[in-house]
Amino acid sequence: MFRRIIYKCLAASCLMLSLTACVPTLVEKNANTAVPKSYAKAQADTLNSAKILWQDYFTDPYLRALIDTALENNQELNITLQEIEIDKNEITARKGEYLPFVGLRAGTGVDKKARYTPLGASEATTEIKPGKEMPEPVPDFGLQAYASWEVDIWHKLRNAKESAMKRYLSTIEGKNFMVTNLIAEIAHSYYELLALDNELDIVNQNLEIQRNALEIVRVQKQAARVTELAVRKFEAEVLNTQGLRYDILQKIIETENRINFLVGRYPSPVSRNSLDFSELLPDSIRAGIPSQLLANRPDIRQAEYQLAAAKLDVQVAKANFYPSLDISAALGLQAFNPAYLIKAPESILISLAGELTEPLINRNAIKAAYFSANANQIQAVYNYERTILSAYLEVLNQLSNIQNLERRYDLKSRQVDVLTQSITISNTLFKAARADYIEVLTTQRDALESRFDLVEIKMLQMHAWVNVYRSLGGGWK
Repeated sequence: MFRRIIYKCLAASCLMLSLTACVPTLVEKNANTAVPKSYAKAQADTLNSAKILWQDYFTDPYLRALIDTALENNQELNITLQEIEIDKNEITARKGEYLPFVGLRAGTGVDKKARYTPLGASEATTEIKPGKEMPEPVPDFGLQAYASWEVDIWHKLRNAKESAMKRYLSTIEGKNFMVTNLIAEIAHSYYELLALDNELDIVNQNLEIQRNALEIVRVQKQAARVTELAVRKFEAEVLNTQGLRYDILQKIIETENRINFLVGRYPSPVSRNSLDFSELLPDSIRAGIPSQLLANRPDIRQAEYQLAAAKLDVQVAKANFYPSLDISAALGLQAFNPAYLIKAPESILISLAGELTEPLINRNAIKAAYFSANANQIQAVYNYERTILSAYLEVLNQLSNIQNLERRYDLKSRQVDVLTQSITISNTLFKAARADYIEVLTTQRDALESRFDLVEIKMLQMHAWVNVYRSLGGGWK
């Protein structure tokens, strides 16, 4: 019998749908996921550095220890993990919506009808045997189990649950993308710290050279070979280099604290080995093919899941134009005297009801929600395409950057060698009165700047090596 009722309701809903349901037409857009077959002039090769675990990609034990600590303690990452739990609970809530709701209900009350109303007058004129009169006011006691169920005819509730599932998966991918960026940011700061340590060593070495040159100038002034102006110029250069030293010390403190913040701890010294920084050689990069980005990049996968969720949201909004069927039922005991509750079948209460509803007039709110869901879907398509394009260009830029930095480092190394030799030559010529003090100062300054540039290029090389690993989608596995 119950099944026949449902079938009749479904038939009626189909009839109402054919008569009244008119869903507006939408302009749809599909995502274009086509990417070039290779990166610029590079050969197509499926070997991809993104598949290397970060523990194997970064071999420095101090850096690996920092990353391990950050993955455990970083506050922003832990906040994201709680967002994942929130989205996970949303799936459970959506899943429960298309299942029947069952509960227990108990209650009591009292009711007195006004005598001069149809119901009150009928009770007053009803002939009741003596001793059997209905009490006034009438108490009411009840205990029942009830159930309600919205029949998911058009999969509206099921699609809403699937949409929540897609958003949950997109949150996980967002967490993975955060892990990739966190690892890269720590590596950036770590290599920057190593570069600052080397710059500090260069400044200390240059200070020693400048102090020696200053002593030579003072001796030559006593011999009347140079004037007081030369002495003052050399003293000013020493003071300027000393000031530069404190500037680097401040940058070291700030970089250490940036690392401490990323690893989620209060300021403490960052363990590191800066001695071999100039000898660091980034491993060769295997970029693979661009189509691998769709599977390796967490942000692309996140955008893909968001697009899938947006498409399901359109189906949910579309279902609001169709009839909905709600079924309710109750089974329990009810009487005006608690002693009568156990007297069956007189006290047994049974109810079964079905309600079929469909919006007919003034559906502006439903249309607006439908059009907004479609606009969100189109927006998600553009976001997906933009993420793919951005990822491809990032890899392309970093691969080119690595090649150009290698060439720059080679040329700068040769320049440093030449200027380092020039310092010795200029000092020798100055002692022999064949070069003035301005040439000595200029040579020292150029040599210092070139050594700084060499350290900075080495740091940029390491940054590019980190960036291409992140751009390929490595680090989160």
